[in-house]
Amino acid sequence: MPSITVKLYSVFFKMRLKNRLQGWIQTPPDESSNQEGVRTRPEEPVSASNPSFTDGIATKDIRVDPSTALSVRIFLPESALLPSERPQPKSKAEESSLKSENKSDQGYTPSRQNCRKLPIMLQFHGGGWVSGSNDSVANDSFCQRIAKLCDAIVVAVGYRLAPESKYPAAFEDGLKVLNWLGKQSNNSTGDEPWLVAHADPSRCVLLGVSCGANIADYVARRTVELGKELDPVKVVAQILMYPFFLANEPTQSEIRLANTYFYDKAICLLAWQLFLPKDEFSLEHPAANPLAPNRGPPLKLMPPTLTVVAEHDWMRDQGVAYSEELRKVNVPAPLLDYKDTVHEFATLEMLLKTPQAEACAEDICIWVKKYISLGCHEFSY
Repeated sequence: MPSITVKLYSVFFKMRLKNRLQGWIQTPPDESSNQEGVRTRPEEPVSASNPSFTDGIATKDIRVDPSTALSVRIFLPESALLPSERPQPKSKAEESSLKSENKSDQGYTPSRQNCRKLPIMLQFHGGGWVSGSNDSVANDSFCQRIAKLCDAIVVAVGYRLAPESKYPAAFEDGLKVLNWLGKQSNNSTGDEPWLVAHADPSRCVLLGVSCGANIADYVARRTVELGKELDPVKVVAQILMYPFFLANEPTQSEIRLANTYFYDKAICLLAWQLFLPKDEFSLEHPAANPLAPNRGPPLKLMPPTLTVVAEHDWMRDQGVAYSEELRKVNVPAPLLDYKDTVHEFATLEMLLKTPQAEACAEDICIWVKKYISLGCHEFSY
């Protein structure tokens, strides 16, 4: 069972989130007053970017679409550099000198044409459509962990949040970033030097957390439909961490765990009401149910899909069912089912250092390396 600390924190987490959601439902924000949308909440702590390979990772924020709030945070592991190019640790005297002169480290700038290329992991954060961000303290720590373990460039998407931007804004943002990544691989069209120098778009993995898993699955489906239109981007696999899937037919986990930890059923339904347009609200909406009738493309065309589920998550069985349907049509679709865990057990700030969170990140990277290692990515869509 989850610890007493987790249980107590969950009570206050749910109380605060439920009050916020109900407030938005009672007094909806004026969408016309904020055409750009929002990608973060002022009350949620964020981590500043650091372009200087602190702890082996350099980070940078990029505005992808000047007309909206859509942005990305790039996590570049130091392994992308040759040993001779890696920055030397600064002495305390050098650091003091920079501070006294009000100078900051300008960070890494690629200096060679033939740099080491790394796979890309396009990450979509959780937060129930209405909260969370790509630069939150928790998401920043999680993405740094994944970038190091997988030896990959993580591109965390700051998609537009509800209720200011309803469906399909977040889904469209996911696909827009994938198209943007394709342009960055070309010296003539790319304007982001880290990606131009180091990104290999032919080894792209989608990684979605909670509601971000729904975005990842949508983007994966669109890549199947668009095919070569997305060249040179090739999605070789996707990872769905405790997906935010729903359906009309109640599952055993839904019946047994409706009032479970953090994101319980009542809170999730409020979040879906804020995300979906009023005239489209349905638990069988294609954004909510990946197995909804007539939703394309055929499952057999989907990329290899790793699904992570938590024992004490009321949405657990929906993730299990999707994984099973993929395996029925011979898509490589393993399931990682972690005991004594809750929704977002590997990505919530207070749980990031737990053994389950660390094991989950390691398990993900063991699996995904089959598809992103050079010469081993025969599955590409």
